[in-house]
Amino acid sequence: MSGFLNFVYYYPLFMAFLWMIGSIYYFFHWEDGGRKDYTKPPKLDRYPGVSILVPCHNESENIEESVRYCLNVEYPTFEIILINDGSTDNTGEILDRLACQNKNVRVIHLATNQGKAMAMNMGALASNYEYLICIDGDAILDKHSIVWIIRHFITGPRVGAVTGNPRIRTRSTLLGKIQVGEFSSIIGVIKRAQRVYGRVFTVSGVVAGFSKTALHRVGFWDTDMITEDVDISWKLQLAFWDVRYEPNALCWILNPETLRGLWAQRLRWAQGGSEVLLKNFPRIIDCGVKCRRMWMIIIEFIISVAWSYAVFLVLLFWLIGLVAPLPDFLYIKSILPGWTGVVLGAACLLQFATGFIIDSRFESRLGKYYYWIIWYPMVYWLINVLTLVCGFPKACYRRINKTRAIWKSPDRGVR
Repeated sequence: MSGFLNFVYYYPLFMAFLWMIGSIYYFFHWEDGGRKDYTKPPKLDRYPGVSILVPCHNESENIEESVRYCLNVEYPTFEIILINDGSTDNTGEILDRLACQNKNVRVIHLATNQGKAMAMNMGALASNYEYLICIDGDAILDKHSIVWIIRHFITGPRVGAVTGNPRIRTRSTLLGKIQVGEFSSIIGVIKRAQRVYGRVFTVSGVVAGFSKTALHRVGFWDTDMITEDVDISWKLQLAFWDVRYEPNALCWILNPETLRGLWAQRLRWAQGGSEVLLKNFPRIIDCGVKCRRMWMIIIEFIISVAWSYAVFLVLLFWLIGLVAPLPDFLYIKSILPGWTGVVLGAACLLQFATGFIIDSRFESRLGKYYYWIIWYPMVYWLINVLTLVCGFPKACYRRINKTRAIWKSPDRGVR
């Protein structure tokens, strides 16, 4: 059992330092140590037309605000395609009104809920331009984001997708405040590190740019995957297209601020990531060394699944040991952290500080959320462990019984 417990404690410690080292290298190598000002995007040799795709399902409360910010982007040539995916509220009426008021806004109506992937496919096929910027119906796109994203396609002929940098808008509750820190010190740090050691696990579903040529080569988005963003990221990279991270491409988003909403979101992420792994693992094995840049992503995810089950078993044996005798090799006296827990906690705080320092140029008062992020291991680790433990079997079942992945309106937090 000691070796088992060592794995539980030391795996996150190792990954924390791996991510920190990778993100710091990325920061100085590709972000010039923070000297790049996101409000002053680079001058491009050319500005190709861009289609902004906004799939919508019951977004009547948010879509007008999102479209207004899209119309204000500083880019010479763009169109906005709003895809109404079988909304049951008055989203369709709002979209039609927006199209009548703005000549570069078009609307596509789907009679029934076909899922986000199908909505994106329809928008891509109807688009007039080669490059697509895909955002959610509740997102606020920064006016400079398109230029920051498009520069990768202009300078990199093998770039198939570019993921932006989502920032949390909902900050009224403890869960919201923790997520502000999470997106900087966890998600942002991890994406930077992944770019350094090979491939990105996923583009951000709420803000990402795509080459339509690359999408066509891989068959666009699959409609049976619960996380279309993870799936398309792996499809592109397995076809040897590059997926990049652009931290200057900001997009402000609404996120869950209730435990129920957070659980639903993280369960979807866990199940979706597992589905993509199960779908692509045989192909990666057959591909061999040609797909070696994906190995680190796969190993990282497989070990994270094993770690989640290990943590779950530790908690389970500890609870059983409170009420019933167990063999010595299964008995866990306490789950309270000893010196290993203190070291792990210190590493977490160091990782949080690294992320906050790197992203502070995007938000001048980001440091005030450092106090709240210290609760992350206690709340989010447990949620992420349990959702992965539940999500992996759901993914296995769904791979056997394939159905179209439709979407529901998520928890948007307290605004």
